[in-house]
Amino acid sequence: MERLLPPRPPHPLGCHNPRTPDRKAMDAILFVLRTGCQWNALTATGICTSSSAHRRFQEWTQAGVFEAFWREGLLAYDDLVGIDWTWLSLDAAMGKAPLVGEKTGPNPTDRGKRGVKRSVLTDGRGVPISVVIAGANVNDHLLMGETLDAVPVARPKPTRRSPLHLCLDKGYDYATSRTLVEERGFTLHLRRRGEEIHAKRHRGAKARRWVVERAHAWLNRFRGILIRWPKKPRNYRALVHFACGIIAAQQTLPE
Repeated sequence: MERLLPPRPPHPLGCHNPRTPDRKAMDAILFVLRTGCQWNALTATGICTSSSAHRRFQEWTQAGVFEAFWREGLLAYDDLVGIDWTWLSLDAAMGKAPLVGEKTGPNPTDRGKRGVKRSVLTDGRGVPISVVIAGANVNDHLLMGETLDAVPVARPKPTRRSPLHLCLDKGYDYATSRTLVEERGFTLHLRRRGEEIHAKRHRGAKARRWVVERAHAWLNRFRGILIRWPKKPRNYRALVHFACGIIAAQQTLPE
């Protein structure tokens, strides 16, 4: 993470109190991400003051540090383990957004309260390789094209010998979804409405789409993004990118 940080901006007065070390500020941001505590509660932890941590978070978010960290995590994961491009899964999940803000909307499953939606694309092992946020009232299939195009690393081109399979649920059973998949060269696997109840798994077939559900569960363990407290979508997106980077980096650790 250290080499991704932008250079320290000069102080307008030339001299001031000693700057909080970047490591402590990053520890404080990680603490907020993992616990979901308020920024003002950081002072009591002794890590660093809440004002320093939040100010540094704004600086690094604007510089794209957390998205770069996620990209570096995916590159390391691809180098050591290998991104499983053969089978991709896409799905969205909704969460609460009590403080409203942009990219929120009435949640149809929560009595119309304001909420946020995360659209996540994962590889065959369930590692998030693309994330898009929107209001909870936006239909999943409307975020599909943006999610497929938001992958921060280079995606291999599908061929006849090496196809890229994409698994979707019945929420994406629309003509526009099929068009998007065809334009990008994916091999679509989608249960039409009413088929999932009567469908029987073929002998020897392997379940594939469940990994994206597990990815949402992994993300929900980071309580800082389980409920969206930041009003600015940029800040919430940065926390999501930070969590995705941690998940990608964890896949490179030995079991």
